[in-house]
Amino acid sequence: MSEQEIEIRVLPSLGAIDAATWDACACPEAVNGARPTDPFTTYRFLKALEDSNSVGPGTGWQPQYLQAVMQGQTIGVAPMYAKGHSQGEYIFDHNWAHAYERSGGRYYPKLQIAVPHTPATGRRFLTHPDFAETGLAALVQGAVQLADSNSLSSLHVTFCTESERDAGAELGLMARTTQQFHWLNDGYADFDGFLATLSSRKRKNIRKERRQAQDFGGTIHTFTGDDLRPEHWDAFWEFYQDTGARKWGTPYLTRRFFQIAQETLRDDMALVLAERDGRYVAGALNFIGAETLYGRYWGCVEHHPCLHFELCYYQAIDIAIAKGLARVEAGAQGEHKLARGYLPTQTHSLHWVNDAGFADAIANYLRAEREAVEEEIEILTEYGPFKRVKIEEQE
Repeated sequence: MSEQEIEIRVLPSLGAIDAATWDACACPEAVNGARPTDPFTTYRFLKALEDSNSVGPGTGWQPQYLQAVMQGQTIGVAPMYAKGHSQGEYIFDHNWAHAYERSGGRYYPKLQIAVPHTPATGRRFLTHPDFAETGLAALVQGAVQLADSNSLSSLHVTFCTESERDAGAELGLMARTTQQFHWLNDGYADFDGFLATLSSRKRKNIRKERRQAQDFGGTIHTFTGDDLRPEHWDAFWEFYQDTGARKWGTPYLTRRFFQIAQETLRDDMALVLAERDGRYVAGALNFIGAETLYGRYWGCVEHHPCLHFELCYYQAIDIAIAKGLARVEAGAQGEHKLARGYLPTQTHSLHWVNDAGFADAIANYLRAEREAVEEEIEILTEYGPFKRVKIEEQE
């Protein structure tokens, strides 16, 4: 098939495409009811963001979903947005924006292929399994042409997979390497099995933290699926507002998002709540993929020693082991996660910049940044919490 036979459509709302068509590209593995690999690119999650006004007018995230159609069949889709700022992305380009605007350019609006407010790795070019290579190329070229024809400064694809990074680079996009901290499940039977792999000092420290946290004077609960109730979201909304106000100024998600989540996303979530004296005082929200548990939001109305570590990191490990998941992605940043068994892991993005001179400057920056990130990951891994393997010299 030639490129001329592929039509690229820009959809201002997910209402312009049906759920089955989108999910046939976003999560074909879930077509028979299985759990999707990536819960964040499913129709139901993205639609919840849109229907709750967590994206759309006034948010700086204006939907411009891409749809690639060949001979009447949808071969690929992508969650793309026109961005009026760089908030809620977690792979930061604020310095790029400032430099470009100081030189007289207009950085915003830009195009962003991403899951809003969600620093979790997953496919961004959601292609039908029968048209993986063709669909990806069509979506990349369509997005670049859209940015270029509208004289936009740039296109960004954040938290894409490593294979998408490689394919995008071959198609002329600039690749960027950043890092997060992920916990990897080495087939552990339980939390103690994980602890046994750590150095003695780290193992003792984690046990101490868990004891301190669990002595907060209450009970820790995990709710998922039909066990989730509206009153749980009433409590969590209070926590989320507090965290959002302190970190971002304004929470990214609206209250309506959690109401919709109760209706359409409850099987995709595990909500950990700490209850004391009949009141929920802290909580952490996780999303469940087929292979990964994604830690997303945390908040509290009472401070208790180590309760943050317990709800966000250790309870997440417990859930992952119980469900047989391969990893926990605990969100952006945080070298404090290293001491708790979360190892530095590369994350990837792709970028296209309209101005040739500015693009050259960014390409040079990305090369230097990549080397620095790779060196930092090597150093952090060396000083990680796991036992050293002593290799005896053989005679």
